[in-house]
Amino acid sequence: MAEALSRQGVSDAVGGLGWRYLLGTLRTSVLVGSLARAAEVAARAVAACGADADRHLRVDLRPDRVVLTLQSLDQAALTARDIELARLLSAAVGEAGLRTEPEVGTGAARSVQFLEIGIDALDIAAIRPFWKAVLGYDDEPGADGPEDPLVDPVGQGPAVWFQQMDRPRPQRNRIHFDVSVPHDEAPGRIEAALAAGGRLLSAARAPSFWVLADSEGNEACVTTWQGRDGAQPQASAENGAAPWPAS
Repeated sequence: MAEALSRQGVSDAVGGLGWRYLLGTLRTSVLVGSLARAAEVAARAVAACGADADRHLRVDLRPDRVVLTLQSLDQAALTARDIELARLLSAAVGEAGLRTEPEVGTGAARSVQFLEIGIDALDIAAIRPFWKAVLGYDDEPGADGPEDPLVDPVGQGPAVWFQQMDRPRPQRNRIHFDVSVPHDEAPGRIEAALAAGGRLLSAARAPSFWVLADSEGNEACVTTWQGRDGAQPQASAENGAAPWPAS
């Protein structure tokens, strides 16, 4: 099994190529003008990855963009091979007259990102099987314990993780969203949320995450990879190991 890399090392290695570290993956966008052009980019990406395409690369095609995601899927983590593939993919895209970019600060609708759903629970082991069944979700490779996160086996839905409660809190929402964004997108995203009527409840764990709420107290976290190296193992549903402050 290849050695997993630190978040800081990964970000430093590929940030200048237009990739961003997000929840144990590398992700980037390639802007295109048609679905036919998107298919061409996807074909170039698969060819650049060669025999490793099926074990490392995921591609989302749209008429206006191609979203490329890299991860060593058998480990649910990033390895040196993913870094190498990111460089190869950026070069292949460049040869087509396009570029890999995270869509941060470009005026795009939004940057690349991941969405997670966090569920507060008093007995995680008791409720996890229900959510696994009702969502049709599965265990992440190497994370099949009774309190581990759940993931969509086809990679279309948000990951679900469970946060341990120490006491019932019936007056507080028990499900919240984690929006994992590039580290250089977080300040702008938080500023926009506050300008839209939101409140900052806590920045005690920034830059790992900020806890925000809408005007009625419903909570969401804006999260990044920063501030996590050395604190816990790398995982795609990282926030489950880092309890966020109660309101």
